[in-house]
Amino acid sequence: MCQPLFLHLSQALARISGSMNAAYYFVMGMESEASAIARGLRRRDPDLLDRLIEQYQHRLLRYLVFLAGNRELAEDLFQETWIRVLERGHQYDGKHEFSTWLYAVARNLTIDYLRKKTPVSLDGLMEDEDHAPFEPADAQPLAWEVVAQHEQADRISAALVGIPAEYRETVVLRFQEGLALEEIATVTGARLGTAKSRLYRGLNMLMSRLKGAQA
Repeated sequence: MCQPLFLHLSQALARISGSMNAAYYFVMGMESEASAIARGLRRRDPDLLDRLIEQYQHRLLRYLVFLAGNRELAEDLFQETWIRVLERGHQYDGKHEFSTWLYAVARNLTIDYLRKKTPVSLDGLMEDEDHAPFEPADAQPLAWEVVAQHEQADRISAALVGIPAEYRETVVLRFQEGLALEEIATVTGARLGTAKSRLYRGLNMLMSRLKGAQA
């Protein structure tokens, strides 16, 4: 009776150990990739930059189009972002995913440009420290799933362009680029609660615009 029990326990421990080892090597692999990118950027490795541009070009341009609200401007900012990556790549320390740092670089460039051209256009992107962030209910992000199931992508895109920049940015980063709320907070320099609030309000604005378009 004891031997089968011992065997089952041994097998269970082996499975747990195997899972822990797999998780360890997965995390180490991510860390190694980020560290390799950081080292390559410090060396200004042209081959690495080419690979990064190829990997992130579509996601980055899409983000900039929604952030800037203008395709031509987004393309200019796209080029400037990669120049900035080359110039300041040594600032990437590999502690976060490269995409998080890349979006932050692109965002800062966009804000700097639009401040010079239209000083009030991106004021909402800067966190308001005078007001505590609104905490939405956990179930609210499901609203996007409802919208996505019933509306075409082009209508959603058109509606997104019509909502304020700070909310549009958060919705795009969360549901098009797949960033977690913690990563969005890092990219935007906002508190986590503020990122949640912007997501909640942005989804409500988006659904209101879609309903208005149907009326």
